[in-house]
Parts: sequence; structure tokens; C-alpha cells
Amino acid sequence: MKLQMICAALAVGLLSSHAFARDTVANYSIQSALKSEDGKVDQGIALYFAGQTHPGVAKSFGEFATNKKTNAFGKSDEAACQHVFLSAVLEMQERVRKEGGDAVINITSNYRNVERESATEFTCGAGAMVAGVALKGEVVTLKK
Repeated sequence: MKLQMICAALAVGLLSSHAFARDTVANYSIQSALKSEDGKVDQGIALYFAGQTHPGVAKSFGEFATNKKTNAFGKSDEAACQHVFLSAVLEMQERVRKEGGDAVINITSNYRNVERESATEFTCGAGAMVAGVALKGEVVTLKK
């Protein structure tokens, strides 16, 4: 009887781990995410996603990457992805301040090291517990 209970507990544990192992990779609107939590993004630091035209570059500080995760429990994939996207953008903006620049250009999604260029969408992976976004872009000072 005790062995049956142990086997049953192990089976439930294995089955439930598969349910939590979901990892749905999808693309979401950059503009919707930027507007989802108004006031978070520093409007004084320009963001130019891949393919968007921008003023000339006066100085480049190099390419930087971010890989952010957030708690997705009890949230829709879109809500969790928007939140973690903003977190990644804020980290990039913090890098701009640290380096002394004023913009990030050529921002691309880089989820699981798969680069995706889009001026309108970002890539996010969402599971039952965690959502993640990876971005990379070039920190610069733009010509005035």
C-alpha cells in the first residue's frame, strides 16, 4: 500500500512538471508594451528598433544585451511579456545613462540567441511560471 502511494505521488509530480514546463514563444507589439505601463520608459532616451531610421551617430559605446525574466504566474502571456519587455528596455536605458549616451539604436530581440529584427514586434517566451525577453542594441550619442 505504501509503495502504491509513493508511485502515485511520483506520477502526479511528473505529470504536473510537464504542465509547468510550457514555453510558448510569441511576438507582441512594441508600441502596446511601451504604453502598457505609462511613465516607466524615460522619454529622454531615444529607442530605435531594427529598421527604424535615426539621426546620425556622433559616438558609439558598443552593443549591449539584456536578458530579463519575470514572474508570469496568474498573468496572461501578453501581460507578462509586456512587463518583462519594459524591464529589458529600462535596463537598456540604464546602460545608456551609465555610458553617457542618449539613445539605443538597432534594437533586436534575441530570445534564446535567435536574433529577430522588427521595428514593430518583440519576441517573448512565456511559461506557466516565468516569462522572458532578451534584447540587444547599440548604445550611442546621436548627432544634434
